[in-house]
Amino acid sequence: MEKTITISDKEVKIRTSAALPRLYRIKFGRDIFKDLLGLKNEIQSGEETLPTEALEIFENIAYIMAAHADPSVSGNVSEWLEQFETFDIYKVLPEILTLWGAETEQTSSAKKENEQ
Repeated sequence: MEKTITISDKEVKIRTSAALPRLYRIKFGRDIFKDLLGLKNEIQSGEETLPTEALEIFENIAYIMAAHADPSVSGNVSEWLEQFETFDIYKVLPEILTLWGAETEQTSSAKKENEQ
């Protein structure tokens, strides 16, 4: 799935697909499922500021989704981030989580439910 979001007054195309977890693992050596869950939990914790690790995870996820949508995106996360002014993670993250949720939403019922 693809979506265009606004980051710091710039339109950025992001994309999710079955390939995204693999791309993320190859680029960052981490599990995107665990990282997204941890990031979501950090946001919901109510703390005023996010830990540095959570911010880095957010940047990495936003980057890999943008690079997946647009092959011309720089191969370096820092270079990609340089194009933006400071922006509010709390405005961008819900867009990313919504797109990710739509991609991973289970569309069929479990086998046990079908047998009943």
